[in-house]
Amino acid sequence: MIHPLLQEALDMNEELVTNRRTLHQMPELGTQLPQTVAFVREKLSEMGIACEVYEDCSCVVATIGQEGKCFLLRSDMDALPVVEETGLPFASQNGCMHACGHDLHATILLGAAKLLKAHEKELKGTVKLLFQSGEETFSGASCAIEAGVLENPQVDAAFAMHVGGAMPYHTLAYGHYGMSSVYGFRIELTGKGAHGSTPEEGIDPINTGVHIYLGLQELMAREVSALEEAALTIGRFEAGKANNVIPNTAVLEGTLRTFKPEIRSYLIQRIHDITESVCKAYRTEWKIEVLSDVPATTCDDTCTEEYLASIHEVDGEMNTVNAFHAMGSEDFAFITERVPASYFFMGAGVADETLWRSQHNPHILFNEDVLARGAAIYTKVAIDWLNRHS
Repeated sequence: MIHPLLQEALDMNEELVTNRRTLHQMPELGTQLPQTVAFVREKLSEMGIACEVYEDCSCVVATIGQEGKCFLLRSDMDALPVVEETGLPFASQNGCMHACGHDLHATILLGAAKLLKAHEKELKGTVKLLFQSGEETFSGASCAIEAGVLENPQVDAAFAMHVGGAMPYHTLAYGHYGMSSVYGFRIELTGKGAHGSTPEEGIDPINTGVHIYLGLQELMAREVSALEEAALTIGRFEAGKANNVIPNTAVLEGTLRTFKPEIRSYLIQRIHDITESVCKAYRTEWKIEVLSDVPATTCDDTCTEEYLASIHEVDGEMNTVNAFHAMGSEDFAFITERVPASYFFMGAGVADETLWRSQHNPHILFNEDVLARGAAIYTKVAIDWLNRHS
């Protein structure tokens, strides 16, 4: 027998699909999402739900319920600078794409908003909804926190999910360390330009950069236990414009991914140590700029168990597996760092597995059947948490 809340969600499936496809055709980037914000505001208004917009970062916040404990549901809604190649009739045409499924996330939260509003009198507290921008740039969550999303009323616990286009539908993954931290950095090197025929007259930042690169790779081989999980990648090394000129400058950009805070802190310090010592040895000036600095998405085990109980009640056939542990990163971590929370990964693979693609792929497809189930899950988790903790 289908749970009544899931049935309510399934009954509005057509509306959810329409909302998702509308959002899919208006992808916007970063923390400036005027069309997306306007759409979300309009839909919330139609439901009779008042909302606040954080104008500086295009986040939409709404509350439903009564005084008491406060539970946060969060969905991101920004897109990627990817040209869509799905061939779908509702494919985006503006050079950007919801290639990570954030259009589904926002739609699921709109569905939950409608369900929660219908059951508002039953809520034993407040549910706060955060439609967040800037997840892909790791800037939206921190901006929303600075704007006060965790206050007035103060958030006591939180929940979020992410859809996966290369994971079976009707499967939900969870884990203690859901996603890794990310430390993105730029190393700017300044030497002294010279003609390629007289290298002794210059200070070669390329040579310095090569030794820094090798030193950073040796961190992984000689200073991190094979039992630890860490990845350090230099993805950009740029210098010079001519084959016979030693340039003035060189730039290296990289990313560090880890789970344990102590490993992360140690490796960040060693990145600085190696850069400084190599530059001193080769008489090169240096500067490190932090591009991103996000902690690991660490889930509260008690929250996870409570949320799983709610999910199994609303959808007894959902396959839940303790297998969510990814080297990708997520700025919901700024919320899990501050309040008890958990973050799940929801399978959204289409029926034909040969069409499965990873996140951020221009050909990625998502199974829209997750929309109603996701909305029911968000709603049930929020209602049950308030019931347990009122």
